Amino acid sequence: MGAAGVVTDAAPPAPATDEFDPAPRYDFPARAAYGREARRIVPRSSHAGWTPPADRGDPVSLLEEQAITRVPELVPIRYARMLVSPFNFYRGAALLMAADLASTPRSGITTQICGDAHLSNFGVFASPERSLIFDINDFDETLPGPWEWDVKRLAASFEVAGRHRGFTAEERRRVVLESVAAYRERMARSAASGVLEAWYDRLDADHIEEWIREEREANRVADKQVKRTRAALQKARSRDSVRAFSKLVEVVDGRMRIRSEPPLVVAIEDLGLAPGTGEEMEDWMRRMLTEYRSTLPLERHPIEEFRYVHLARKVVGVGSVGTRAWIVLLRGRDDADPLILQVKQAEASVLERFLSSSRYANHGERVVRGQRLMQAASDLFLGWQRVLGPDGVERDFYLRQLNDWKGSADIEVIMPRGAELYARACGETLARAHARAGDRVAIASYLGASDRFDRAIAEFAVDYADQNERDFAAFRDAVASGRLEAADLV
Repeated sequence: MGAAGVVTDAAPPAPATDEFDPAPRYDFPARAAYGREARRIVPRSSHAGWTPPADRGDPVSLLEEQAITRVPELVPIRYARMLVSPFNFYRGAALLMAADLASTPRSGITTQICGDAHLSNFGVFASPERSLIFDINDFDETLPGPWEWDVKRLAASFEVAGRHRGFTAEERRRVVLESVAAYRERMARSAASGVLEAWYDRLDADHIEEWIREEREANRVADKQVKRTRAALQKARSRDSVRAFSKLVEVVDGRMRIRSEPPLVVAIEDLGLAPGTGEEMEDWMRRMLTEYRSTLPLERHPIEEFRYVHLARKVVGVGSVGTRAWIVLLRGRDDADPLILQVKQAEASVLERFLSSSRYANHGERVVRGQRLMQAASDLFLGWQRVLGPDGVERDFYLRQLNDWKGSADIEVIMPRGAELYARACGETLARAHARAGDRVAIASYLGASDRFDRAIAEFAVDYADQNERDFAAFRDAVASGRLEAADLV
């Protein structure tokens, strides 16, 4: 228990802007020395455990606060999804954990962080070169911040998920330790590698299959796990825009349109808007698509060959439910050449009240810039725009392709050894992202070669999973009492 009371004022100060290098990038010895000094001031063992501060706020109040800016009729869907299990609650509780992490020790080494690095925010997707890679795939909360916050959120997510699956305490500990050890070891290799080697390092599907094959040959996983992994990768390869098109689109009176499946997917005509508002919304989306073109990376971009067809509102994720999210059907050469984009509202990161505000005035740009920095390869259609809505309110959005070879772990079926392998993939991937986005030499020097940090984070994960269960109970009670309304999704 309890490192939350450790005094952290003596830690090397985290800069107030995105310029967070502690030493000139070319001065590798100075960067390593900075990491060693940070470790002396804030020992690795200080990250162990979690004790809630005496003045810790009400978790339900924080959720109510988030709901204020969200679409009112969608908030009960968010609560229903969080009510499914403590793990689903954890997925939707990024703000709660950010508030808690703000009271924990900091190394003083800042990097671009995901801000919501739980295990379900990792997965496989297609690179622009059409290869299948494993990476972080959600950056709604990205911001410069303490790298260890991402590590702690990832580790605790494995502890919470392991409890959900009924793993023993020892099995859960092995999974959590694997995630942190993988992070530490990959960071050390990145720190020792050449500059371009570290920058372009990534984990692709071939490496994942090779891992699984080696584990099977060593009798550490069963044939069933090998088949399940291969099937998952194959499924991800099949989840391209054409498959999304076949599931989401229908033809009505000879015209393509997005199929309504309320309340999760609702076509613009079926939203019950006032007369003329639907047409205004479609004009608004056409303008956004035109204006967002300037934020795309290529001078000549394939988006120019597509034209708008139809629009629908779509509920996505767990924590994001209630933010404004749309899917847009576009047409290329003909009806057999479709593209579906996701247009998602970007609000201030939950980290901003505890760290510095983003340097970007547009939160869509904050998300996209962070994603481009941390990911090994980003979506070709990833961009941002601020628009004035038909309701007269300006909002920030980011846009990306929907379902381009995407897939993630199914925690409902994962077994302990499979969870260890997945934890290794996530830990290594997080290290690669931090190595690109921050100072890999300083972080590696802070971590050192021993497992002291690993063990500290494993203790934190256990204690924080306990806190998550207490918060989930309070949330469940708030729904039962009528304080919060949860939709019936059965």
